[in-house]
Amino acid sequence: MRRQEVRMVRIYLTEGQHLMRELVELLHDRERVRGVTVFRGIAGFGNSGALHTTSLVDLSLDLPLVLEFFDTPERVEQVLATLDEYVEPGHTVVWPAQATID
Repeated sequence: MRRQEVRMVRIYLTEGQHLMRELVELLHDRERVRGVTVFRGIAGFGNSGALHTTSLVDLSLDLPLVLEFFDTPERVEQVLATLDEYVEPGHTVVWPAQATID
């Protein structure tokens, strides 16, 4: 096995934005990135300071979502240009990583 340089991308959303399904389909069907995972948070806040949380008493429908994907650095740059149409500035984080490949 050998290692390949990749870029990880993390996009911060909320369920209330109703973007998760559209972005996953875009990344899978159109952009064909190498891997995507979506995490659902139990609590979080952003620039507004509004706390999004859930409890057994009050199940929120606006919980934080984190969509994460990776691909080659060149491919990620191309995909990020497309994502600018969907994701608000400041809600995307990118960092270098290594993937193990055959």
